Amino acid sequence: MEKRIEILREKFDSLGVDAIYLTSRTSHRYFTAFDNEDGSLLITKKSAYAFEDFRYIEVATKNLNGTYNVVEPRGKRSAWLGEILANEGVNSLGFEDLSMSVNAYERLKADVNLELVKIGTTINKMREIKTDDEVAKMEKAQIITDMAFEHILGILSTDITENDVAAELEYFMRKNGAEDKSFETISISAEKTSLPHGVPSNTKLKKGFFTMDFGAVVDGYHSDMTRTVCIGKADDEMKKLYNTVLDAQLRALEYLSNGGRNTKEADKVARDIIYKDYKGYFGHSLGHSVGLEVHEMPALSPNYDAVLVPGNVVTVEPGIYIPSKYGTRIEDMVLICENGIKNFTKSPKKLIEI
Repeated sequence: MEKRIEILREKFDSLGVDAIYLTSRTSHRYFTAFDNEDGSLLITKKSAYAFEDFRYIEVATKNLNGTYNVVEPRGKRSAWLGEILANEGVNSLGFEDLSMSVNAYERLKADVNLELVKIGTTINKMREIKTDDEVAKMEKAQIITDMAFEHILGILSTDITENDVAAELEYFMRKNGAEDKSFETISISAEKTSLPHGVPSNTKLKKGFFTMDFGAVVDGYHSDMTRTVCIGKADDEMKKLYNTVLDAQLRALEYLSNGGRNTKEADKVARDIIYKDYKGYFGHSLGHSVGLEVHEMPALSPNYDAVLVPGNVVTVEPGIYIPSKYGTRIEDMVLICENGIKNFTKSPKKLIEI
């Protein structure tokens, strides 16, 4: 954590700040390895402070002392934060504009009465490139996700509901080492598969496509995977749609594996294949970055032109969605390496008929 603090301090001059106040849960965990949704951090040129309320003060003191001055804030923030800022000679304070509401900004402005400087993009850019330790956590999260998929294949039938599947996936992941699910699990059947983010219900699984989009969290780091299977036999039209998505995904992975690094071009590789026969039915981007949040930047998108670098972890998830009929999505999570990629996702991708 000390290294991340020093990297942040090195940016003070270019940002035009004397200190940075971190208030998001994600940043708190990134800079402390300790999760507290209500904690905040102050990084000055010479010191670092962790503000932790009574519920967390004991564990924070045990884990953060030595790196941070752990403070249990009492009374108005203008008093306890203002005193430290004055003692540290802070005249300009960086704040997380990308994760702060207007109301929170106005309250901070009133509490500190200093020049406030937006630094949210700087924090996000720091998190884009994953360390070996971060990568290991994400790889472990994906191993658990793959295990859950293998497990669920053994119990899928028209006798269970979409909610049953979601609950079983989440229970299995928690039982096998996940601290949480990455997001609200998607498990949708038949015509609902045309909804990219459909919500599971107590409806029993129907014959046809069945899509599961889910992931695990390990030490704060997420995995993200989607697989579509078929309950019963797929007809020729379904097979064509599925294999088009699979071809698009494999070609995009091949582009990245062979050194392709442009986010816009990666999306185009997959989109061009899909649009030959299904133009207009692939409405979201090809992928997004993953880390302490399940959706991070950079994105693989027709609207985002950037260059991927080693240490980025991104999803590759093309899909086709025919309204009120059905849809298919296939998603892997990959690490961008110096030469090629490392695909964390091991679950099979050929159409499975159950």
